[in-house]
Amino acid sequence: MTDYFEVHERDAAARVGELRLAESVTTPALADDVVEDAGSRWAEPQSLPEGDDFVLTVLPHRAFPSGTADEVQESFAPDYPDVDYPSAAVVSPETADDFGADAYVLSGAPGTVGHGSAFRDAVVEVREAVPDDTALYLPGVATPQNVAVLVYAGVDLVDADRAVIRGTQGTYLTTDGEYDLDELDELPCACSACRQPISEFDREDCVDHNVALLEAELARVRRRIRDGRLRDYVEGQARHEAWVTAAFREFDQQYGYLEERTPALRDSLLLASTEDALRRVEIQRFADRVTSRYKKRLDGHPLLLVPCSARKPYSDSQSHRQFQDAADYRAHMVSITSPIGVVPQELELTYPAQHYDSVVTGRWSEEEKDFVARVLKRYLERTDYSRVIAHVPPEGYRDICERVAGEVDVPFEFTVEEHPTTSEALGELNAALAGEDKIWVQEREEATLRSVADYFIGDGAGDDLFPDLEVQGRYPKLQALDADGEQLAALVPEYGSLSFTLAGARRWVDSDAPTKRVEIDGFVPQGSVLAPGILDASDDIRVGDEVVVEGPKAFAVGRAQMPGPAMADATRGVAVQVRHCEEK
Repeated sequence: MTDYFEVHERDAAARVGELRLAESVTTPALADDVVEDAGSRWAEPQSLPEGDDFVLTVLPHRAFPSGTADEVQESFAPDYPDVDYPSAAVVSPETADDFGADAYVLSGAPGTVGHGSAFRDAVVEVREAVPDDTALYLPGVATPQNVAVLVYAGVDLVDADRAVIRGTQGTYLTTDGEYDLDELDELPCACSACRQPISEFDREDCVDHNVALLEAELARVRRRIRDGRLRDYVEGQARHEAWVTAAFREFDQQYGYLEERTPALRDSLLLASTEDALRRVEIQRFADRVTSRYKKRLDGHPLLLVPCSARKPYSDSQSHRQFQDAADYRAHMVSITSPIGVVPQELELTYPAQHYDSVVTGRWSEEEKDFVARVLKRYLERTDYSRVIAHVPPEGYRDICERVAGEVDVPFEFTVEEHPTTSEALGELNAALAGEDKIWVQEREEATLRSVADYFIGDGAGDDLFPDLEVQGRYPKLQALDADGEQLAALVPEYGSLSFTLAGARRWVDSDAPTKRVEIDGFVPQGSVLAPGILDASDDIRVGDEVVVEGPKAFAVGRAQMPGPAMADATRGVAVQVRHCEEK
């Protein structure tokens, strides 16, 4: 249990938090001025310090170098007592556990930084062994060049030791490299230490510059976390040093670790500017849910594959309006896009389908083609179409369709020779759909609400929740009503998610659909549920998810502000923002 650290904002594994000392510290931050080390027990016994609220006291410890045998660590690992002041425990990946501290210091950190997989393993093992609402401190490793990736991995505190040492050695650090002072003919920085002629710039000034730049980089990282866009920054920043690139990509292979911590939806733009974007949790999660949860409900109609558009949602774009005018809603439209994969029209609002921007060159990389082709193939294997009309450009899109056409049973027809919006191409599309029945507005709207439920809750949830669905409103502001006219949920156009009423939440609890449930103690929430009041929470809850809140005195529905596993463990912070609540 921690009284001195609280997470305020999350961006996957990265967090903006507060170290609640006498003078509060916003993390991620430098810990040099707020950490006091009580000493190592290797040389001599150390008495327990008195401690105070002005510093984070590292309790007496035995640190282990990277690579120390497990049996040695088990034999010499110290016990950490409960104290009533801000404290930190020194742990290794092998000894990490909940010791009741407010922060955990990774021993042997310099031995892992520089090796992508070793760094990944150390951070993931420690982060998963200690409570979510505690800080992780990696001493002696941070530089302006690597600190963004450290924070992206889940690190909350660093120090300036490495930046200081490099400065005393005459190494001038930047966010994209380092230089010997003798190599510089000018100072590429405007910090106070660099506002002097280079001829007067000495190693003491170099230390001041290195530390100032590290502090500035941490401020930039905090801003990026608040904006929900740290990943975009890290994709570029990681390219300047080989091990940082390796570490960044190693974490992309830790899907479970990152997925649990990545919001289900958010306001910020997802920028897909590199092929690394294909491995983002948001992209992989969307592809997985479309190919494992989405159910085709517009039966009896062919599939119409079309290219994506720069404008989002796609249906607002001029090209997609032309496609629909030619198709006249006689086919089920699905967009092909990189990096998302395939987007059924019912999910065009759903994050990140209307929240991404990609670099458009007209040229597809082999990795993009392979990813989108695999998603399209899985989608077709799950659905049941009589035929596929591929109204796509010859470049890239057609290659993808032809690859998939040779691997599935459903026949493909191609209607574009040059560009999909030419009069000839639109005429071919119209002709290809001659004799097909029209999909009426009510069918499309019902399918949209049920498909969104499938996406966010689980396979078949749309049918379980809305068996007798009546739809009210105009797209995209749709409301789901039951047969008696009582509102159950509404489509949220900004995210393509569902917002439940209390009646809808009760229907959800009583249905066969998996319920994202938060169990609370005997109180009635007023606006929000704080973590200390939570007894248990579903493991599959993600930030932004719709959740049902139940307790002895209250029944409520709202939106999650932290992952389910964190809710169950945390002792501070807002867990659920409540929308509707009733007292039992």
